[in-house]
Amino acid sequence: MMQQSSHGACPFVAGTRRPEEPYPGREALRAAGPVVVVEAPADGPVAVVTTAALARAVLGDPRIVKDTTLAPSHWDPHAAGLEPTAAQALSLTTAEGATRAALRRAHAPMLSPRRMRALAPAMRDTARTMLRAAGPGPVDLVTDFTTRYPLTVVGDLLGLPRAMLDDAVAACRQRVGDAAEGAAAMAAFARLGAAAMAHDGLARELRERLPAGISDDEVHYLLFALIFAGQLTTDTALGFLVARVLTDGPPDDVGALVDDVLRRDPPAPFTLWRFAAEEVVLDGVVLAPGTPVLVDIAGLADDPAAGPGAGLAFGAGPHVCAGAHLARAELAAVVDVLVADFPAARLAVPAADLRRVDPGTLGGSRLASLPVAGLT
Repeated sequence: MMQQSSHGACPFVAGTRRPEEPYPGREALRAAGPVVVVEAPADGPVAVVTTAALARAVLGDPRIVKDTTLAPSHWDPHAAGLEPTAAQALSLTTAEGATRAALRRAHAPMLSPRRMRALAPAMRDTARTMLRAAGPGPVDLVTDFTTRYPLTVVGDLLGLPRAMLDDAVAACRQRVGDAAEGAAAMAAFARLGAAAMAHDGLARELRERLPAGISDDEVHYLLFALIFAGQLTTDTALGFLVARVLTDGPPDDVGALVDDVLRRDPPAPFTLWRFAAEEVVLDGVVLAPGTPVLVDIAGLADDPAAGPGAGLAFGAGPHVCAGAHLARAELAAVVDVLVADFPAARLAVPAADLRRVDPGTLGGSRLASLPVAGLT
């Protein structure tokens, strides 16, 4: 039987801190063991996995699934941050088994490393144009650039008209609001998906690659996932990445820097919700069927066994993020452009004055502001 942890740390705490300060409660969580039971934001116990070795095993364990029908019945889906069920909204993150594998085969060629390398010059052009348009500064890059840049890149890939970029920005911001705003955002994403499918781009290519029998509405949801997740992942990471470049100078290895930022400042501090489909024993802790499970991605940055690289920022196992190569390419393109085209760029405030904001949910932290000068 699971027992409520008495270590006293809650990993779901909202607040503001310096960028170099650790995520709240992570040291206490790791000290409490590889599996720690804490109180979930939506009430009730959740098992948090705190070590890299066990995390990878859990993410590949077929007994621990993404099926949100197993979530506690009293949870409010919006408040808890629950994804829809696969029956409600088919996606790479909700589907399991053969259906998930078929969806992944449809997405994989569109988001392959080879394809991202071919698109890198266009990504650099987009970053260069947007940074020049920001003016010499000081300008706060997290108010606009970190959101618009990834949305422009993914919109161009999908075939979304640039005239609809403002609609995409508004939908992404609404999506993290209250339930009514979230519903309005999903209606907007459906319109964006339909518009992308009406033009040449990867939206049409995805439609052609998908198995027969998938409806247009289901395609629109798959496109929503690409647009929203693509923005959310790169948006939060960009602020930390730019701050690192402007503080430490040009990196010797751009790819290694991108991965280090993703490991230390992951776009989400935890995995999306998973649930025990049957009784599971993790490191001696017995999880009853239906037990919510999270992996502490942010805390793994300090696990010596985690090794270098991006860690689990993109997950692992069957549900590893299909857009990982896209996110890395987008981030690397911004570093390349900053170093080559904006040698005078600098932080407009001391690095010690920067602050990160933790939302206190499954969402990742982001810089409160990133004032930059010298974008000439």
